[in-house]
Amino acid sequence: MIINTGQRTDIPAFYAKWFMERIKAGYVLVRNPYYPSKVTRFSLDPKFVDVIGFCTKNPRPMFPYLDYLKERYGQFWYVTITGFDKDLEPNVPPIDQVIEDFKYLSNKVGKNATGFRYTPIIINDKYTKEYHLKTFEKICTELETYTDLCAFGFLDLYPKLMKNQKDLKDANDDDKIDIALKFKEIAKKHHIDLRLCSKEKWLKDYGINVDGCMKIEDYERALGKPLIVKKKMNARRSYCACFLSNDIGAYNSCLHLCKYCYANGKIDVIKNNYKKHNVNSPFLIGDIMDGDIITDAKQESWKEYNLWNI
Repeated sequence: MIINTGQRTDIPAFYAKWFMERIKAGYVLVRNPYYPSKVTRFSLDPKFVDVIGFCTKNPRPMFPYLDYLKERYGQFWYVTITGFDKDLEPNVPPIDQVIEDFKYLSNKVGKNATGFRYTPIIINDKYTKEYHLKTFEKICTELETYTDLCAFGFLDLYPKLMKNQKDLKDANDDDKIDIALKFKEIAKKHHIDLRLCSKEKWLKDYGINVDGCMKIEDYERALGKPLIVKKKMNARRSYCACFLSNDIGAYNSCLHLCKYCYANGKIDVIKNNYKKHNVNSPFLIGDIMDGDIITDAKQESWKEYNLWNI
């Protein structure tokens, strides 16, 4: 099976030590975000967990642990790199640092186990189409020999986001077409597989790959071995074609405080949640409470053992 760390928060950036404590303890407890008293216990035993998926804007805090993880698990990393300033990404490291960290990460875990995300594309007076084209070209040029996978996407205006960040606007369709086609040209020049990660499935008519930015094949390529998947989890968004996995994060806990984030709400809620973080707790945020109903997840390896052991 696959454990994911990045659909609800950025564990590598802010909770790396906690994560490794859970790896050593061999299990983690995860609250259902909609029914908080329902808790799932996931084993982190490598005999069940084939791959750990990471999605982060700052992989550096995990670097001391990469060798330990590599000995025990397969890994796949998506690193988001946009180059926005503090007005949109208050606590994300500078783009040049993230690019260099990506190179280090790729050298440690392998080119096939790394991809970068350029999302969301936000168009305004400061972040123009020209800005995005120049920045995307820079990233592709720097990372050409370190990855061959990129997911890009436009802004998803969730109701919560529209309420909390009223100044954010989606790009118009003409700009989306123009950017997508030019990104495709840039990515091809640098031998990078470009995929869409947002709702504009109609861009398929313009030759854009819209079949999912995270596929089981990506995990298999990272492993170098096949996986036999018995069940595909439903996506949180109806248009998402990605293979979703069991996420051990928690909403409203990411201190990047990106203005466009779907997983965060108000800043005071995030900061209050962070105060509840205990590196020794089996939960990312908080601890066991009265009334918690803990259920063990049904877990099994997806490795095809006849092939795996050849």
